[in-house]
Amino acid sequence: MTVNVHLLEEDAAISALLAEARSIAVLGARGDAHRDRPAYYVPKYLKEAGYRLYPVPVHEPLPLEILDFPSVKHLEDLPPVDIVNIFRRAEDVPAHLDALLALRPRAVWLQLGIRNDEVAGQLAQAGIDVVQDRCIMVEHRRLLAPAG
Repeated sequence: MTVNVHLLEEDAAISALLAEARSIAVLGARGDAHRDRPAYYVPKYLKEAGYRLYPVPVHEPLPLEILDFPSVKHLEDLPPVDIVNIFRRAEDVPAHLDALLALRPRAVWLQLGIRNDEVAGQLAQAGIDVVQDRCIMVEHRRLLAPAG
């Protein structure tokens, strides 16, 4: 199996991932006090698009809920999920690699401006799809939202 097949860049592969996914863990999710931040309004969009969210905030104190979904303190505490959407700086991503490999989501999505080729390569080698440096909200709107 080629590693590159798991590094998603083509619209068709990204569209299929988003269409088939039902659950998304949001690493670095923000609560109501940060409504102006992408780590709040992107998950809000995903909720409105019908996804089941698992907020994993990394900032203290841990809120009980974000967007009406119970917060989870660590990736290790998650049930199986389709996508882990990451809102962390690129240099913070390697600290989550072992937990991501153990969780084995179908895909890991690094938000716009976040790229870590080393981590992406290790995830892809493990058979986990990876999308880097793209906004999941923008891509969902572009590829799946009905024209209107």
